[in-house]
Amino acid sequence: QVQLVESGGGLVQAGGSLRLSCEASGRAFGYYVMGWFRQDPGKEREFVAAISRSGGNTYYADSVKGRFTVSRDNAKNTVYLQMNSLKPEDTAVYYCAADVSGSSWSRSRTQRLPAYDYWGQGTQVTVSS
Repeated sequence: QVQLVESGGGLVQAGGSLRLSCEASGRAFGYYVMGWFRQDPGKEREFVAAISRSGGNTYYADSVKGRFTVSRDNAKNTVYLQMNSLKPEDTAVYYCAADVSGSSWSRSRTQRLPAYDYWGQGTQVTVSS
């Protein structure tokens, strides 16, 4: 069982920045592919970003490319999402997720919700115009 706890959400003006953190329990964090997703009420949960086990590979949704950066610190069991140039349409609950399957890195796989085995409780990000 892996527990994921997100933090760092809040209210920010358009153009501002936030950094989300997600800390995982256990000793095998370095073996997990980690993803970030978001969900607005009434909409489906959507892929935001993912990072490979070592951090050497990352992948982003087109809507956040160039503005968001995903990173990880395996020594701290933590994955981060640095969000810059925030827009009102970035408003959502943000979730981190862990893929513990050991599958090889695949961009197509990292975008798929069913690829992830564990999810955090989410953190609200609200961007005002």
